[in-house]
Order: sequence, then C-alpha cells, then structure tokens
Amino acid sequence: MEKLLLIGINTRSMLNSALKLDYEIYSASYFSTSDMPAVKNQKIILKEKYGESSGIFEDNFSSKSILEFSKDYIDEVDYIIPISGVSPEDFKKKDLKKILGNRNTKNIEDKFKFYKKIRNEFLTPKTFYVTDIDEAHEIDENHPDTQFILKPLQGSGGYNINILNNDNNIQFTDNEFILQEYIIGINLSTSVLSNKNEAKTIANSRLLTKNDYGNSDSFIYMGNIVPLTDKSVMADVKDLRKITKDMEENSENLMLKFNLIGSNGVDYILNEKGLYVIEVNPRIQGTFECIEKAFEINMLEAHIRACEGELIKIPEAKRYAYKKIIYSPTRMKYTPLDLNNIYDLPHTGTITEKDEPLLTIIDSDEDFEKLYEKVESTNKTVDKESRKNQLNEE
Repeated sequence: MEKLLLIGINTRSMLNSALKLDYEIYSASYFSTSDMPAVKNQKIILKEKYGESSGIFEDNFSSKSILEFSKDYIDEVDYIIPISGVSPEDFKKKDLKKILGNRNTKNIEDKFKFYKKIRNEFLTPKTFYVTDIDEAHEIDENHPDTQFILKPLQGSGGYNINILNNDNNIQFTDNEFILQEYIIGINLSTSVLSNKNEAKTIANSRLLTKNDYGNSDSFIYMGNIVPLTDKSVMADVKDLRKITKDMEENSENLMLKFNLIGSNGVDYILNEKGLYVIEVNPRIQGTFECIEKAFEINMLEAHIRACEGELIKIPEAKRYAYKKIIYSPTRMKYTPLDLNNIYDLPHTGTITEKDEPLLTIIDSDEDFEKLYEKVESTNKTVDKESRKNQLNEE
C-alpha cells in the first residue's frame, strides 16, 4: 500500500477524509486536537498537558520546524500533501517530486511578485514593496486619498496585517512587507480544481474574518459559508449571479495562468468598484470541510485525482455549510462541552490563552437561517462556558 503524508498546522479534517482512501496514512501537525483521528504514524509538535498553557501560536510555529521534525516521515513516504502552514518552497529539492499538489509557488506566496504578475489583467489593490516603516509612511503621504494596510510579504490566515497609521511600531527585522491599498468590502472566495489543461470551480463562498464580526483592526481568518447565495453573502449585493460567474472565470483563469494543479483557492473583496483579486492559496483551503458537507464529496480524493490529471464531476450543493473558528475570549482552562457541532477541541484541562484558536464550529442545513442560528447559538454557549472557566491573567 502506498504511503501518504499529510503535513501542516492541523491535519484533523484531512485525516478524516484520508482514512476513507486506499493509503497508509502518515500525519505531522502542529496542533493536537482531542478529536483528531489516531493513526499509527503520527507526529505532533504541541504536546498539550493538563493545567499547562498551549502558548501563542504565532510565537511557536514555523513551517521549517515542522519539516525538520518530520524528516524521517518525508524520507519514508511515497506522497506528501502540504496543507495550511507548510509551503512546498521549504522542502528540499529531492523531496519535491513526492508532493501531490503545486511544487513551485514562489510567484504566488510572494505577494508582491503575485501582484506584479496579475496587475495588468485583474482588478487589484495598489501594492508596494517596502523595506522599512519610514518608506511606508512616505508612500502613504504621496497618496493622500488612499488608506493602506501593511502585510507580511509571505504569510496566510490574515495574521500580522495592520492598518497603516502614525501609531504603527512595526519592526522590519527578519520580515519583509508590502504596503497595500485597503479595500473595504465583502470578503469572498472561490475553490477550484485544476490540472495542467483545465480548471473547474467547485464552489464560491462567503469568506469570514474577525473584521466581519466587529473587530475592525483584525483580518484574521474565521471561516466560510458555502455555497454563495443571496442569503449566505449576508449583504445587499446586486446581481450576485453575475458576480459569482466573474469569480469563477477569474479563478479558473488564475489557475491556468500559474499552472496550478489540485485544489486551490482565490480570495476576493467585492465593493462598488468591482471584484478585487487579493490572493491565491495554492493548496487545499479552509473551505475543505464545508465543501464536503455541502456537496457530499471527498475533497482529498478530488484533490489527488486532479493532481493526477482527472477533474471530478462537480455536483450541486445539497445544503449550506458554515465554518466558524472561535478564538478564546479569555485565558481559560478547557472543560468538555456537550455540543455536536464543535471540532478541533483542546484536551481537557489544557489552558488556552486569550485570542488564541479555541475550537471550530462546523454545521450544515438546507435552511440558511436555521444554520446561522445554530452556529451563533453554539458560539454564545462556547463564549459563556469559556468565561466560566476564565483564569487570572499571567
């Protein structure tokens, strides 16, 4: 039996799909969730212990450390699927041939190179490469009618993005940044399957960030709703059918332009000026489980088959699916919750720091209003129980 390694920040959802396929499964992840399927060959960096803090994700995780941690698995397996948090650019050259997916992503993951490649073909925010905060402020002064945000040159998940203002105290030490026009609008995304010759949209979705939930200073990813309809867009959008058609056309063209294979995603922002291309995610996306629930397909199998040249027939969505990542409202010790729509659960008695990922709500329903009500009700319960288990700040 061929050996397949899943490697990334959190492999739980991929493992559930992989175990339905005919591979010997290996897993290497940063997070250890209590609901993660156990497989014989499994490595986990974060060792959660009763009464101990799980720490700050941004301070402790790095793509290169998980690759080093998993080098024996990388040598042993036949195939590798990197997921969120791990770039193919970090693999040794000899290991690239094992990757089921994109192997050359430098023109996409480098946000300034990506901007230069697409700016003449797609609507994009004005973007500048900057080497220090003074240069950023100088560009800002030369564009008095434009609000800017600072983004890491490479990165995902919406981390370390800041609105540029006079209070910014950002150190340009080992990190590189872009200064990008701040586009205010509706966050959307498209999930696409592609091979070397063809691309097919699976689904458009409403992309959710902390900004959508009232935290105007944060762009951190919080989830998705699929499929994208007049209800799930959760905004007054005229002619959504044309917009979704434009999203599909743009996304499929981007797959072919960058020679991407497998399952990939494109993020957009929509406002009165049009549909802005923000970035391409050259890997399986956070919509993974939502698409599986809504469309009743195995997304990992679809990804692998696309990498081998075959695009599956895309069925119609049978229901809505809603994913919402919950970040801890307080520093708290986790106790089990009697809820049937929560995933990525901490181990009992472990401590989650304030604003760190706590768990994920994932649910589905044919009725969007009922689905939204279920997810938000669960959110309120989680918040209430988290505050009950609040610990003193340290």
